[in-house]
Amino acid sequence: MPNRPKHSKKEIEEAVQFAEANGWIYASSGKSSHAWGFLLCPHNDQDCRCGQYCKNSIWSTPRSPENMAKKICKWVEGCKYANGEDYD
Repeated sequence: MPNRPKHSKKEIEEAVQFAEANGWIYASSGKSSHAWGFLLCPHNDQDCRCGQYCKNSIWSTPRSPENMAKKICKWVEGCKYANGEDYD
């Protein structure tokens, strides 16, 4: 069991587990009324998509859990490190 609260939507929980399996880190959103938490890229590299997707909000009650889950997987798969590219 992860050291974080479980997301109430099955699709999102599975996507968060996928992200964690790829090294992404869960962070609590604190007292935010809309965000369930954040996913943080372990690399946080300014050159990887300009660092734009290195911290992503996960909503507590998204309009479409399926779309939110797809978006999470897209963040993870879009990382240059996930693609095994060589960056010397």
